Amino acid sequence: MSRRTGAIAVLRGSARVLLGGSLVFMGLSHLLWARRGFQIAVPDWAPRATGLDKDAIVVASGAVEILLGGALVALPRDRRTIGAATAAFFVAVFPGNIHHWRTGRSAPLMRTDRVRFIRLFLQPVFVAWALWSTAPSSTGPASAGPKVSRPRR
Repeated sequence: MSRRTGAIAVLRGSARVLLGGSLVFMGLSHLLWARRGFQIAVPDWAPRATGLDKDAIVVASGAVEILLGGALVALPRDRRTIGAATAAFFVAVFPGNIHHWRTGRSAPLMRTDRVRFIRLFLQPVFVAWALWSTAPSSTGPASAGPKVSRPRR
């Protein structure tokens, strides 16, 4: 492994752990101290579509964040699958971000229209972060593919 490849692997791993820790923190905030504030971001159509009330949706999304965050840290061998699931989760909650911006309601750390608007552009960054930080290294078992025996000459 070259020095550059090793440095990128360390950076990816650190980014994965940071994302995992951030997801656990945000998940806990959904369940504990900011639960009511997150209900504001749930679109009005979501309870009809899911059969859950807004509080249950917030609790479920918080639980998913905790599970994904913990898995990003604790299950490095499955990082590609967990990274894809995390990216899909970020896409799935994006309608809530749009709803939150359009309604203009204050929520934890989202007190102005400007902050809520900027948050919309951060969502693709989170998707990219999830995918990049869990991508296979350029050398190693996750990216090497199947081993092929070659005849000796």
